[in-house]
Parts: sequence; C-alpha cells; structure tokens
Amino acid sequence: MKSASAAATLSHAVNQHTVPVERPAANGASAPTRLPTAHELKTRLPLDLALHARVSVQRDAVRAVLAGEDPRLLVIVGPCSIHDPRSALEYAERLAALNTRVEEQLLLVMRAYVEKPRTTVGWKGLAYDPRLDGSDDMAAGLSLSRELMRAILQLGLPVATEILQPLASGYFDDLLAWVAIGARTTESQIHREMASGLAMPVGFKNGTDGSVSIACDAIRSAAHSHRHFGIDATGHPAVIETLGNSSGHLVLRGGHRGPNYSAAAVAEVRTALEQAGLAAQLLVDCSHANSGKNPLRQPEVFNDVLEQRLAGDLSLRGMMLESHLFEGCQALGSELEYGVSVTDGCLGWVATEALLLEAAAKLQR
Repeated sequence: MKSASAAATLSHAVNQHTVPVERPAANGASAPTRLPTAHELKTRLPLDLALHARVSVQRDAVRAVLAGEDPRLLVIVGPCSIHDPRSALEYAERLAALNTRVEEQLLLVMRAYVEKPRTTVGWKGLAYDPRLDGSDDMAAGLSLSRELMRAILQLGLPVATEILQPLASGYFDDLLAWVAIGARTTESQIHREMASGLAMPVGFKNGTDGSVSIACDAIRSAAHSHRHFGIDATGHPAVIETLGNSSGHLVLRGGHRGPNYSAAAVAEVRTALEQAGLAAQLLVDCSHANSGKNPLRQPEVFNDVLEQRLAGDLSLRGMMLESHLFEGCQALGSELEYGVSVTDGCLGWVATEALLLEAAAKLQR
C-alpha cells in the first residue's frame, strides 16, 4: 500500500536521530539539548508551490464555511492523537477516498494532533516522544510530525491540529488549515497572542467547567493586534507584532456540568455570543464531556446536532469527531494493536464512514 511505503519513509526520519545524552548542568539539572529552528526544519522539509497554494485554498474554504458563505458542514475528524505514522496514513487515505463521495455536502479536515495535553503526566504526543518510550527525542518528533502532516496534505486533505506549546507552532503553521486551542489553554494570554498571528481559522474550546465566557474573551482578544515576547524564524528571542485573527470561533465540548450541544444549550450560547458582539459560528466537539467520554456515543451527539442544523439552526457550522481505524483505546506497552488510539478512545473507521455518508445524504436531501 502507498501508506506503508510512506510510513516507512517517515519512520526512517526518526531513526536518523540519536537519543540525546543528558549531561548534568552546574545546577544539577540536565543540560539543554538544542533543537533545529523552525526555519531550519522548514528549509529541510519545505512546502512546494503547489502545496503552499493548496493550503491557502483550504484555509479559505474553512473560513467560507465558518462565515456561512459555503453551505457545507465542516467536519474535523481523525485520531485523538497520532502515535503511528503507518496507521495515520492509512486513515488519511481512507478519508481522502471518502471525501470524493461527500465533498459537496461536507468539508472534511483531518485531525493530525501531535501534542497531547496531560492532566498530570503521561505520553505527550508524537512531537515530544515519537518512539513512545520516554526517550523524548523532540528533534525527531518535530521532523516526523512535519513530514506526516505534509504527506496528509499531498493526499489532498486539509490538516488540523491543537497547538499546545506555542514554541512548537512555527514548525507546522504553514501546513495547517484549522487550529484548536484547548479548554485548558483558552484562558492563556500567551495562546491568545499566538492565535492573533496565525493565518488560519482558530477554534477556542469552552472551559472545562462548560462556561463559554472565557472562550468569548479569547476570540475577542485574538481578533486584536498584539505585541508580545516570542521567537523569530531564526530561533532568536524577539518582539512579535501580530495583526489579529478575525477567524476565531467557539467550539462546544461540554464541561463538568455535562454536555452543551442540546438545542437549549446552543440557544444560550448564541445569546452569549451576541451579548459579546461576536458572530454565532459554532463547532460542536462530539467527544469529551459531550459524549460523556464514551467514544461510541459520538454518533448520537453528531446526529442530534445535525438534526438541529437541518431544522434551521445555521449557527452550527461544523463538528469534531475522534476516529481511528479501530474503535476504543489501549494503554502504551511493548505490544500495540495496530490502528487503535493510545490516548482517548475513538470511533472506528466503519462507524465513522457510515456516519459521514448518512450525514451527506441527509444534507443533500
């Protein structure tokens, strides 16, 4: 298969790096290990002119759906987090094939999440630990993550990710059609400043308590220009000046008090957005608290939101699904089951494909 050969090439990229040897620094901590700058990695793994143009078109398409200028439904779908290039590329190939069948009704964007937020500790994602063994070869992780995103782009799919570490954003920002800011970081001033300088639409999730006020503040903040501390393309500390990002929007993911995707909850959110002077552009995350952390309940959430949309609520512009080749999740260990998430549980491909085909058929009617 094409994915197998591409995955072999990607995996080879990891093996080109040796695990850094840590040497005690004077204060007893490990000495820092230098990483390539974003400019260096982009030079080594560039986007050609055709792919650069494709990303620009994809971003415009996402903006048009969010603005209500394109009647399609935005669906951001893919693994909770990517840990295996081979299974990720097989998933991408299947999604690209499905896209040809639903592209008139759905705008499919593939999740390529290479950072994983942790409540305490645990595996932090492909960009941090590509070998899944605690060696934390971040140089290899950044390279592998960029190569993988570029391979997904070459299949014709737009790419989405959550940016958790602002310092990492420069390694991928030219590849992305959509970016998420998570529930734990939506309140962060640093992430709001970063989002104000990104060239693609940014979805801010409501807080973990279910409140949308923090996300509304984030959208307004990111829409403004900022001057902030940062790193330039050559890796030097710099004052970064941004113009503001007018494509910020709200992602509903539920909270400690339960789901927030019902018609009544959505109506309350629309009112809150109007009071904040913001456009009613909503995405619903069908996972997390909206599904009660049960991945197999995602179709129930998806179909409820779809029915609201079909009934005339056009503020509902899209949805997010956590989906992999096979359903469920598994703990990290020496023997991993192919195509199964190692973080949050996912919907399997068979169920995902059926759900999206049915949605496209309903929208077409």
